Amino acid sequence: MTVLRTPGGLSLRFRPRALVVGAGCALLAAGLGVLAVAGGDYPMSPADVLRTLTGGGTPAEEFIIHELRLPRLVTALLVGAALALAGAVFQSLVRNPLGSPDMLGFTQGASTGALVVVVLGGSSLALSGAAVASGLATGLLVYALVARTGVHGYRLVLVGIGLNAILTGINGYLLTRAPLMDAARAVLWLTGSLDGRGWSDATPLLVVLAVLTPLVLLGCGPALRMMEMGDDTAAALGVPVRRLRLVLLGAAVLLVAFAAAAAGPVSFVALTAPHVARRLTRSPGPNLLPAMCVGATLLVGADLLGQRVFADHQLPAGAITGAVGGAYLVWLLAVERRAGRL
Repeated sequence: MTVLRTPGGLSLRFRPRALVVGAGCALLAAGLGVLAVAGGDYPMSPADVLRTLTGGGTPAEEFIIHELRLPRLVTALLVGAALALAGAVFQSLVRNPLGSPDMLGFTQGASTGALVVVVLGGSSLALSGAAVASGLATGLLVYALVARTGVHGYRLVLVGIGLNAILTGINGYLLTRAPLMDAARAVLWLTGSLDGRGWSDATPLLVVLAVLTPLVLLGCGPALRMMEMGDDTAAALGVPVRRLRLVLLGAAVLLVAFAAAAAGPVSFVALTAPHVARRLTRSPGPNLLPAMCVGATLLVGADLLGQRVFADHQLPAGAITGAVGGAYLVWLLAVERRAGRL
């Protein structure tokens, strides 16, 4: 760890390898994004994309990039970063490598509200709003179930897994009640798709990230690292454990809910990105900023693969992350079992 002291007497601590990993992932995400924007029915070269982004393109190229393709890329970057940040927070709070919104029911909770709107025949805007509202309601329900005896790691995991199973059954029932065409649209949304995303989908998540990222990284990040050593140790070091856990849980649930509203419940990014970031940085702790960069890179790469794997048919980004994340989960379970932690 490197300590940088400012002339005013402030000290900033950072890990050089974590900064290198974050910068490298950000550059990789930018490169993949340029390739994603360049492809499509109207193919363009990366040079044309960069020229258009700097204001030198033709009117047709500016419309295609700024109105059709760039919103999809920005949504992918924001959703990947939000899910990764939420996953890193959850894994640190529960002190469990399997702790993620996918496992704890928050993603399914957001899906339930969206499916209710589908069954009732609501609009896309209503669907997004319902996803946010039901995701927040799920977070409140989980907190209410565990708050009386304390929001501790394994208790939160067990309650979340149980609620996840209940919501999965409810969502399956809602799909059977929806009209055929609406059910097909709902299944695509439940897979996690970035197809047709516009600035209206990206803007709310951008606002939420702009507010919550400084709060989590700067306001709660150092204390979150102490909480990984245990509640008693963190409390002895002056960390307000109960209040901090409530703030972090609320921030993570908000990130998951708005990410689901923007692109559907994209699976396994929240679980995989913090693990990959930890292995790349080779440092303990939540690794919040590297995890965000890894999450953004994973989702942009998955969306690019989904567009290019089959020439005549696009795969939803969630299908790619589900396949990759499922394989990673199997490998992680095997590692945890060999280490005697399962």
